[in-house]
Amino acid sequence: MGEETNVAGSAQPVGDRRREGAKVEGPPDLLEYGAPIKGQTQSLDARLFVQLQVFTGCLDVLPVVDAVSQSGLVAAVYTNLNDPRGVGVVTMDENPDMFTESFRTLLTAPPFSQLTPIPDFTMLGRTYAQGREPDLSDFLLQKVPRNVLNPDNRWAVWYPLRRIGAYNRLPRADQGKIMMEHGMLGRRYGEAGYAADVRLECHGIDRDDNEFVIGLMGPDLFPLSKLVKAMRATRQTAEFIEGMGPFFVGRTIYQAPIPKLAHLPNAG
Repeated sequence: MGEETNVAGSAQPVGDRRREGAKVEGPPDLLEYGAPIKGQTQSLDARLFVQLQVFTGCLDVLPVVDAVSQSGLVAAVYTNLNDPRGVGVVTMDENPDMFTESFRTLLTAPPFSQLTPIPDFTMLGRTYAQGREPDLSDFLLQKVPRNVLNPDNRWAVWYPLRRIGAYNRLPRADQGKIMMEHGMLGRRYGEAGYAADVRLECHGIDRDDNEFVIGLMGPDLFPLSKLVKAMRATRQTAEFIEGMGPFFVGRTIYQAPIPKLAHLPNAG
């Protein structure tokens, strides 16, 4: 778990480092890049989209679990700690069409059609690489389902965040130092088995103009809360975070099997 867990919001996207400081011409580079392997560049034109939908008015969670389990979606279901009638569903796919097709079909039929959605808790993001991942495909496509669907992870905390613009104008070396502090903190929790993370970019696809969606999950709730508190003291959070939340706190009641394929099945 330690190798997979970095830190919530700790990413410093580096993109295609071959183009840093150079004049860029032609079409934009949309590839994701990982760490070189034996001098060869890792690149991949694939990423995972992940969405959390939250509802209230649920008096019986069993029909919700049955509907999600029968849908065939790669998903998890939570009860909302802060709403005794609340439930949340997180699902994922490489193809964002899935959210407007099979996921929409699920959510517009009973039992979900009988519940009240809470749009303030809706979160949508995509996996992304920093340029340092030793196994790029695994990081982009398998880490999220492995952490979200791990039966040991009974609790989850999901929240969006947005940095202030000044961070993006810092020299890259300074950004790296700031992220190193943040990353080492998260790694300690991961190596101890207290927390695993999901970190997603959501530029341009978040209703409230957030930049990242963060998921923390683990066997117990207290370490997740403790980690969020500890991160408040890092320079990134103390100086460069404009806003965080709302926080959805869920107790896991259903997890689909972890996909075994190199790529997730396209449920759309």
